[in-house]
Amino acid sequence: MASLLPAVPAAAAAETRSAESRARAGTTYYVDSKAGDDAADGTSERTAWKSLEKVGAAELKPGDTVAVKRGSGFTGPLTLEADGTAARPIVVRAYGKGPLARISGTEDDCVIVKGDYWRISGLRASGCRWAGFQLAGRRIELSGVQADRNIAGVLVTPSGSHNTIRDSVLTDNNRMSVNDSGGDNDSGAFGVLLNGDDNLVTGNTITGSYAKSSDYGTDGAAVEIFGGDRNRVTHNVARDNDTFTELGAKKGTTATGNVFAFNVVTSKRSRGSFLITRGQRHIVGPVKGTIAVHNSVYLPARNTIGWSCHDGCSPSILKLRNNAVHVGGEAGFEDGKGADEAGGVYKGRKARFKPGPKTVMADPKFVSRTDLRLRPGSPAIGRGVRLSSTWYGGKAIFKDAAGKVLKSSPTAGAYQH
Repeated sequence: MASLLPAVPAAAAAETRSAESRARAGTTYYVDSKAGDDAADGTSERTAWKSLEKVGAAELKPGDTVAVKRGSGFTGPLTLEADGTAARPIVVRAYGKGPLARISGTEDDCVIVKGDYWRISGLRASGCRWAGFQLAGRRIELSGVQADRNIAGVLVTPSGSHNTIRDSVLTDNNRMSVNDSGGDNDSGAFGVLLNGDDNLVTGNTITGSYAKSSDYGTDGAAVEIFGGDRNRVTHNVARDNDTFTELGAKKGTTATGNVFAFNVVTSKRSRGSFLITRGQRHIVGPVKGTIAVHNSVYLPARNTIGWSCHDGCSPSILKLRNNAVHVGGEAGFEDGKGADEAGGVYKGRKARFKPGPKTVMADPKFVSRTDLRLRPGSPAIGRGVRLSSTWYGGKAIFKDAAGKVLKSSPTAGAYQH
């Protein structure tokens, strides 16, 4: 039977398909602090907006993109409140040539993401009130960004969950938020501060999270976790921070099940540490279920420590597997029932923990102070114990710092030999 509907011309059908494709792709809005005009429509490079206020006021929809001109400079905040979807996230990216657009300003955090399903790249947040990037939503991916001279380069708030911070450069976030004499409350100088759950911090370079502290002498952390559960911190390069990670939680809250894998940690500073965690007797303990596996650490100064599990350590507090640690101070410390440790190589002036199966106290023989691959004859080669992917936080993380799949007889440290 012939159709009763009128025929649709081919050109009209093609135009309809093109319109549907554009609707799925969303609208791209351009921002250029030098040549833009807030009276323009913002939908092309020639009609770009000038200010971040126009972006904040725009009714962004799933699939939309905000393109920010390289070389631009803005006073924040850039507040992003709309929600994307899993299939159609909202995107922020750079365009043009030159350095990343710089957002600064002491009145607020520079980039505040309250919505869900965002993909944000190509921005620099510098000299902000507290955090360079504040992630308060879910399913946000922050990649290829820069943050410097903040209290926290990236802050994930308690409501922020299932976010990814990857392939970014966080440098000299070296300011304190609390720094007063007396008590035990100084705080600040964070590359990343995780207060939320189920976040992934991977592939970043984090340096200079280090500041003077009235209470502690110095303070700061490449990645600090306070009150966050099940976060995964993997494949990061950390240099010249006060510590790589410190964990804690307010009484009545938790910081449970966090994983640190394949991180490379070095420092030329006079003091430093890799991992600090606490048992139930500490004011911000207990921190349960922390796993540190296949990390490489070189801290040559005398006032250094590999890892510390204190104020009621036990296997339920900290598990360590297949780490290669060379420090000028104390290789590791445990009290109470002690940590659950195995498959490691440790060198230090002293060590106050019981080595586990296959662990050896010896020089891991890193190539250099900054290159923590192993020299031939290293006791770390084949030293590790075989582990399932759950130890690393999932199959996607089951590769070393150079992307190599682990062997059945793994090498201790971040690099397979």
